[in-house]
Amino acid sequence: MFGLEPRCAQGEENCVVAASQVARWHGMTRVLAVSLVATTVMVGAPGAVHAKPKPSVKQLRQELKQLQKESDGYIGKYYEGRRKLQKAEKDERAAREDLKTSQARFDNAAKQLRLIAAERYRSGGFEPTAAIIGGTDPAAMLGQLALTEQLMLEQNARLSGFTEVRDNHKRAQLAATDRARELRTSLDELETQRKDAVKVIEQIKDKIDLLHTAPGARGDGTFVPQLPGGSDNITPRMRLVRNLIVERFGVPYGVGCYRSIRDGGEHPLGRACDFMLSRGGAMPGATETQRGHDISNWVVKNAKRLGIMYVIFRQRIWHVRTGSWRTMSDRGGATANHYDHPHISVY
Repeated sequence: MFGLEPRCAQGEENCVVAASQVARWHGMTRVLAVSLVATTVMVGAPGAVHAKPKPSVKQLRQELKQLQKESDGYIGKYYEGRRKLQKAEKDERAAREDLKTSQARFDNAAKQLRLIAAERYRSGGFEPTAAIIGGTDPAAMLGQLALTEQLMLEQNARLSGFTEVRDNHKRAQLAATDRARELRTSLDELETQRKDAVKVIEQIKDKIDLLHTAPGARGDGTFVPQLPGGSDNITPRMRLVRNLIVERFGVPYGVGCYRSIRDGGEHPLGRACDFMLSRGGAMPGATETQRGHDISNWVVKNAKRLGIMYVIFRQRIWHVRTGSWRTMSDRGGATANHYDHPHISVY
C-alpha cells in the first residue's frame, strides 16, 4: 500500500524490520481513517448531531396564516376575473346581435337598390346586365344604371353608413372574443395557483394535527380511561378532538357534547360530541353535508392517534375495531339517523 511494501533483497532481518515499519504505518493510516470518518459523522453529516428542530405549532400557524392570506388573494383575483369574463362575454353577445341586425339592414338596402335598378331598366329601356339581374355589389349596380346624381348620393351614403356600422360591430365582436379568451387563460392560471395554495394549506394543517396526540395513550395503542371535567363536562381526550375539528373545519351550527345520564351512550360520560350541520332537525344542504363528510374522513384518518372509538354519520357507523363503515337501522328522522351531524366518540 502507498508503495511501502517491504523489500527482502538485503536479508531476512532487514525484511522483518521493514515489514514491522510498514505494519506500524498501516496501523497509523487506519487510525487516521477512522478518525476522519468519525469527524465526518460528527461535523460534516447534516442532521446527525445538529438535527433541525421541528417547527412549533406557533410557527406553523404563522405559516398557515400567511398562506391563507395568499390563497384569499388568489380567490379574490379569480372572482374578479370571472366578473370581467362575464362582462366580456356579455359584450361579445351584444356585438354579435348588433352585427346580425346591421347585416340584415345592409342586405335590405342592397335588395332595395336591385329593385330600383330593375324598375329603371323597365321604364328607361336600359340593357340588362349581370350587375342588375343577379349582382350583389350596390356600387357597381349604381354605376351601370347611371341613376341621377341625387339618387347615387343618397344610396351610397345609406350603404356606406350600414357598412361602417357592420364593420365596427365586427371589430367589436372580434375584440370581445379575444378579450374573453385572454380572461379564460388568466382564470385557468389563477385557479391553478388557488388549488396549489389550498393543497399547501391542507399540508400545513396536517402538520399541525400531527403535533397533537390524544392524552392518556399507552404504548400498546390503548388509552387510559379518563373522567369528564371542566365547564363542558367532557374528557381531555374528547376536548382535544372537539377543538381540533372546530378549528380546522368550523361548525357553524354548534357542537353538542355532554347530556344527562338518562340519554345513555357516551354523551353522559363526556366521551362523545355531535357536530351539527343544520338546525331544528332539517336536512343539511350540499355544502354542510360535504363538511360532515370532511369531518368524518378526517376523524377516521386520525382515529388511532386521537383515541377515536367510532363515528356515526348519515345512518352509517365506522368503528376503529373493524376499520370499515356499515349501514345502521332506520331510527326515524334526520337527527336520529345522524344525517344532520356526525357523532364522534372517543375511548
